[in-house]
Amino acid sequence: MSEVERIDDQMRRAFEGEAWHGPAVQELLRDVTPQQAARRPITAAHSIWELVLHMNTWKNVVHRRLGGDPATEVPPEMDFPPVTDTGAAAWRATLDRLSEAQARLQQALRGIRDGQLDEPPAQGVSTRYRLLHGVIQHDLYHAGQIAILKKG
Repeated sequence: MSEVERIDDQMRRAFEGEAWHGPAVQELLRDVTPQQAARRPITAAHSIWELVLHMNTWKNVVHRRLGGDPATEVPPEMDFPPVTDTGAAAWRATLDRLSEAQARLQQALRGIRDGQLDEPPAQGVSTRYRLLHGVIQHDLYHAGQIAILKKG
């Protein structure tokens, strides 16, 4: 198995399931209602919905960086976009966009050769290896937050 294939496997496990640590992102989100997603059980914390929007942003940033765009600036309104519609259709659209961002990212990953992993895809950007592992770590970090918020 190549290193790219191993990273792809870890990315899939963190997002879809069969992760060693526990529930993956999609497993945690599967039964979340729009009301639960918008709720803020910890006053100073982000809601599940805000976390999903944030994860989507960073999947897109990493995808852009892998494509050669340094995408260095992420303004606060993009980092944690506001939730403006808390209806069921908006929640479904948010989840769909997250899945689409994940699919684009994995497609980009599959176009990388092992020999390119230690190279930055653009000036001033981390190596492909660090970008890819970073997005996996990011998913796992926020999956833990989502798990706690679901209990609140």
